[in-house]
Amino acid sequence: MQETYILDTNVFLFDPQALEHFPGNQLLIPLEVVEEIDRFKHDSTETGHNARQVAHVIDRLRVKGSLRDGVRLANGSTLRIVADENAVVAGGDSHAAAAILRLGKQFQEAGLAPVIITQNVNLRVKADALGLEARDYEQAPVRDTNTLRGWQVLEMEAPQLEMLRSGQPLRQFQGRLQPNEYVYAKLKGQPKIACCARYYAENDELWPLADTTRVVCGIRSLNVEQTFTLDALLDESIKLVTLAGKAGTGKTLLAMAAGLQQIFADNRYQRLLVFRPTMPVSRDLGYLPGDLSEKMRPWMQPVFDALDFIRSQDKKCPARTLPNDVMSCPEISVEPLTYIRGRSIPNQYIIIDEAQNLTPLEVKTVITRVGAGSKIILTGDPDQIDNPYVNAYSNGLTRLVDKFLPSPLSAHVTLIRGERSELAETAAMLL
Repeated sequence: MQETYILDTNVFLFDPQALEHFPGNQLLIPLEVVEEIDRFKHDSTETGHNARQVAHVIDRLRVKGSLRDGVRLANGSTLRIVADENAVVAGGDSHAAAAILRLGKQFQEAGLAPVIITQNVNLRVKADALGLEARDYEQAPVRDTNTLRGWQVLEMEAPQLEMLRSGQPLRQFQGRLQPNEYVYAKLKGQPKIACCARYYAENDELWPLADTTRVVCGIRSLNVEQTFTLDALLDESIKLVTLAGKAGTGKTLLAMAAGLQQIFADNRYQRLLVFRPTMPVSRDLGYLPGDLSEKMRPWMQPVFDALDFIRSQDKKCPARTLPNDVMSCPEISVEPLTYIRGRSIPNQYIIIDEAQNLTPLEVKTVITRVGAGSKIILTGDPDQIDNPYVNAYSNGLTRLVDKFLPSPLSAHVTLIRGERSELAETAAMLL
């Protein structure tokens, strides 16, 4: 049955190909939405790129007929640009949200049942108060990182667990586990007798982790999730690692420690590159004194804090891994994510911090920069999103985890237990 959808500005700023995802329906775009999209076209961010792309998509449709009367799309939908001519003649700046609600009421009074599609929570609430149906924009159902943890707990009988503990693999897990999924195997009735393992899909084998006590630049795992994380970070065959979890679980710290180990001790990569999303930076850089490096320092300080802590732990080891000038050595570079477009990055260990603030298109841009011999790690907390155009389900990190789940090139771990301090863990749970 054909439905009538009224599309909001944020739908197109999030996904410039949104028109393709409503096959066989009637699509309405208020003129105020087109004007609002136009205001973003000069932005240098991904939002500006999407705004320009949407404008070109709609402009190309004019050759098919009048946008006012409606044009037929390739997927069987009909698109109309709807304008309140009285408001246009009177002039003034009408808000897109108000225009959407007004259009919805007009169609409702005409006997239709329009559905407003928007990522604006408040607009959905207002629509509901006016008796209009409103939905969030979702391309497809996506599981979040609380559902896709990348590891699970399995209870086993004594013979199975003993095989793992003796270094032998278990088989016949196909369909139950994803490639590179981790398992905390424990004995039925005796949970303290356990073993950590990883599933290798190509051979349908569950292998025990060889070394769960390894020290990396003075850093060791403090819980099961961190043990899984270090295994994925140190495995050269896993080219993509995604780490999710609340603040204090050790995502960035472990990623950096593993990278430094493989650069200075194993000679596996040439450099450690750390990128952070620069949406706030792009607005505030001009107001900070100094050159680019000095402007970036406040935004990149968490990375330097982690590096300083790793250096202090490495100093306590009998055989040090890091050089004395690690804080300023050329093998380590901390850069804004803005400058990654157009680059090819081979033989390097790449960390994208705070990746929950990226859109799926931005994540695609990042991943496609990875050259031969490189490894990339994305860390983030989908419950702490600053980008107004994404949420816990639509952000690029969550989408990446969901899409790469069946790939043997990737591994994902959701870290649950905080290890920063007892106070930090209590605050994360209570506040």
